[in-house]
Amino acid sequence: MEYRPIGIFDSGFGGLTVLKEIEQALPQYDYLYFGDNARAPYGSRSFETVYAYTLEAVQWLFNRGCPLVILACNTASAKALRTIQQKDLARIAPERRVLGVIRPVTEMVGKMTRSRHIGILATAGTVASQSYVIETNKYFPDVTVVQEACPMWVPLVENNEFAGNGADYFVRHHINRLLGADPLVDTVVLGCTHYPLLEKKISRYLSAGIAVISQGAIVAQSLADYLLRHAEIAERCTTQGRRDFYSSETAEVFERSAILFYGRPIHCRQKS
Repeated sequence: MEYRPIGIFDSGFGGLTVLKEIEQALPQYDYLYFGDNARAPYGSRSFETVYAYTLEAVQWLFNRGCPLVILACNTASAKALRTIQQKDLARIAPERRVLGVIRPVTEMVGKMTRSRHIGILATAGTVASQSYVIETNKYFPDVTVVQEACPMWVPLVENNEFAGNGADYFVRHHINRLLGADPLVDTVVLGCTHYPLLEKKISRYLSAGIAVISQGAIVAQSLADYLLRHAEIAERCTTQGRRDFYSSETAEVFERSAILFYGRPIHCRQKS
């Protein structure tokens, strides 16, 4: 049977937290995950560089049969998705689709806040893009959005130091800055796929009653809805329950850390 998986792309490991939720919602589909670990992190890179790297990854996944690619990376979604959708797809693969992780969250967040004030914790690149602000206000013009860049959080997670006491300083520091900028915030979005691993610490330093939104479950439900609404795409995605993992880093390095994000061991191959 022909292999046409749903492609999942991330700059590194974080997208595995999204894939895990997507698999729970849609276990029947085949998935091909590609992490560009050799060039991570993307958060501090320029728009032009992130766009070039993301387009290269999307083309690679298309070449391996993916009818649909999910950018399970906030930085790629913020800095590359719109250009790829509007400029590149018509040229390289007009019948295929690329989706991101920011829009599904911003479509939901306005329904969750009572105070109409939300906070975004994200990488510097995602914050600089203003994507969460723009997309949220598109759907909910009355919602005030404040952002806080957390540059140390990804390294803490990727170096497996997120559970230690040393991480508390950085988590507390950025939450205090976020709430200091807007004390009315009652809903906080984790705008990076690494941050669910810090969620327990984040919740510890937030005031009681502030909701924490992690992207994975929302993105999974959004994808399920998308496939229901777009049968022509769903029918082209194969359903053998197959999982494949590739990294631009050596397979051994990827496998060693992937279990933190995915929750179980995987077999990875290095992208050629």
